Amino acid sequence: MDKVYMTPQGFKALEDELKNLKLVERPAVVNAIAEARALGDLSENAEYHYAKDKQGFIEGRIRELESKLSRAEVIDVTKLEGTCVKFGSTVTVYDVATEQETTYKIVGVDEADIKKKLLSVEAPLARALIGKNVGDEFALNTPSGKKEYEVIEIQYI
Repeated sequence: MDKVYMTPQGFKALEDELKNLKLVERPAVVNAIAEARALGDLSENAEYHYAKDKQGFIEGRIRELESKLSRAEVIDVTKLEGTCVKFGSTVTVYDVATEQETTYKIVGVDEADIKKKLLSVEAPLARALIGKNVGDEFALNTPSGKKEYEVIEIQYI
């Protein structure tokens, strides 16, 4: 199976979610199912069907999280060395067309949040950045056309 790359913060967030699902959400939905059963006829019992659907979602998410955590490759960014962009790097890029600088941190898929400038390692921009050095220029085909960038700064923080 493929490794799932993540930062220590991303690993902890998934662990916390798994713990919440197992210790809080799962017992709550089991109680909701029991209460709905007590109401009688299950064929027209909306509460029962809702609780069963929620239970299915919770169990699926638990399996997904357990799988990801078991395949996790946790990368401590502070221990990285070198001069090129890699997973965990914080990269400042210059958009040639807009003349704006933007700083992104390249993180695991589950950690990505573009509003917080956390860029998924599988995003096209992140894939284009991997292996680049300060001063490197590159082009990226986007739905709105070709965009040109320059790497301004790389940090491992």
